[in-house]
Amino acid sequence: MELRLVTSLRDDGTIDPALDPALSREDLLFLFRKMLLLRALDEKTILLQRAGRIGFYVPSSGQEAAEIGSGYALREGDWVFPSYRDQGVALLRGYPLESLVGQLFGNASDAIRGRQMPNHWCDRAARVVSVSSPVATQLPQAVGASYAAKLCGDRIAVIAYFGDGGSSTGDFHAGMNFAGVYRTPTVFFCSNNQYAISLPVSRQTSSGSIAEKAAAYGFEGVRVDGNDPLAVYRVTRDALTRAREGDGPTLIEAVTYRMGPHSTSDDPTRYRSEEEVAEWAKRDPVRRFAEHLRKAGVLDGEKARTLAEEASEEVRRAVKACEGASPVPPESMVEDVYAEVPWHLVEQRKLLSPGEG
Repeated sequence: MELRLVTSLRDDGTIDPALDPALSREDLLFLFRKMLLLRALDEKTILLQRAGRIGFYVPSSGQEAAEIGSGYALREGDWVFPSYRDQGVALLRGYPLESLVGQLFGNASDAIRGRQMPNHWCDRAARVVSVSSPVATQLPQAVGASYAAKLCGDRIAVIAYFGDGGSSTGDFHAGMNFAGVYRTPTVFFCSNNQYAISLPVSRQTSSGSIAEKAAAYGFEGVRVDGNDPLAVYRVTRDALTRAREGDGPTLIEAVTYRMGPHSTSDDPTRYRSEEEVAEWAKRDPVRRFAEHLRKAGVLDGEKARTLAEEASEEVRRAVKACEGASPVPPESMVEDVYAEVPWHLVEQRKLLSPGEG
């Protein structure tokens, strides 16, 4: 069963009227600014890691359209179960940039106080559940949350993000199967960036696509151009609407490409060619969306440069604000677990702070 690839933006920068989500000029510029911010964040944080100022980062360059387009379709009340490459969705949902940057430093500017490894952020206020490293464990968790919402009669949706590698896990099957049987209001969003670290998607599955796997679980699968923010927004919006209205889950496969390394600990030149990267770079989502905005009369070259500079400056300010924060006090290790710190942890805290009475 071959699924068509849903694409709104044409090669010449114009848009297919049948697939135009009809966003306002302000909406389009908002999306573009967020894509620029995500790109600027990647560029800065990779430099920080290479300079030894932070320990680890998972970049998302090349996947900005999938991140920002899908995140923009969410509504207040919806929950996000992200993977470790979905910082764009978190920022779009209201997670403060300084909080995200602070979490990378793991110092006093980090709300988690250094208890998670870098790039493992969360924010209850934005309804963004904590990132974790094990692949796809968030999928059955998301289904459980969406089933609870259904039982409570809450008209919300839950979106779960994962990569193509996640589709090879047992948690993928468990989550998809339960969602299909119980018709939970879940949207499974797979960013198929062609590689699970170094393993190409052709070694992940013999199916023609990841999206077509939804048929085996009794619900709809959609394959979308993951480098087209408007197409991503449209299909995600429709899937979330169906979920909220009680029409069950959807599996979205956003076909995209990771332009950089899997993480700052990875060397992608060992498993993919320069020619492959160059071919995908022609479809860079930031440049592609900028070209559409120029054709639509929303943007010109000078405005694009100004917005890019503003995004870089916003990231620079966040880094400056967070990097100078003090270290996390060691005694904080015994806090935030119990409402009242029990006696044995009080004793341990004394060992960490000899001056404490």
